[in-house]
Amino acid sequence: MAPGPITAMTVSKGTQSPHAGVFVALGHGIVEIPLIILISYGFGEILKISFIKGIIGLIGGLFLLKMGWGLLQGAKQTQMDPAKDNRSPLMAGMILSVANPYFLLWWVAIGSILIFRSLTYGILGFIAFIIFHWSCDFFWCYFLSAISFKGGQFFGKRLQQVLFAICGVFLLFFSAKFIFDAVKIFLSF
Repeated sequence: MAPGPITAMTVSKGTQSPHAGVFVALGHGIVEIPLIILISYGFGEILKISFIKGIIGLIGGLFLLKMGWGLLQGAKQTQMDPAKDNRSPLMAGMILSVANPYFLLWWVAIGSILIFRSLTYGILGFIAFIIFHWSCDFFWCYFLSAISFKGGQFFGKRLQQVLFAICGVFLLFFSAKFIFDAVKIFLSF
């Protein structure tokens, strides 16, 4: 899994629980697995339409703006209270996946090749591909949240504040990129 909004949110949620990555990965899988199946039936062509890419980018950018701003606000707090953060890691994984235009474009451009290659081995090859791919996401997110949690325990609340700030800036960067790209798409009409 490439560094991006899911990685930033997994690290952020990992400061609260070593198991947060499990739920982020589950949320991501709830979106990703049906998308893989839909692409195998030709749905990827719809995601190539410029207007659709622009809408996804704009909505995703606005959502990341809200999440990034929330993380920066959390970083300012002198007393970090995980109980105050009621955003579910499961929902974060789902929303960040659906609202990330690069995730969708990756599946259309590169992932579709992997999907169709796995289908040359029949349905079992396709199922094995899905299981292996999602397992990599699962273990990566779990690893990230576990080391984020342990780092927070070892280094204390100050590290959590720094991680929240870094993750917040990271999400704001992606927000700006998504919105900028969406505006470029809309201006090209």
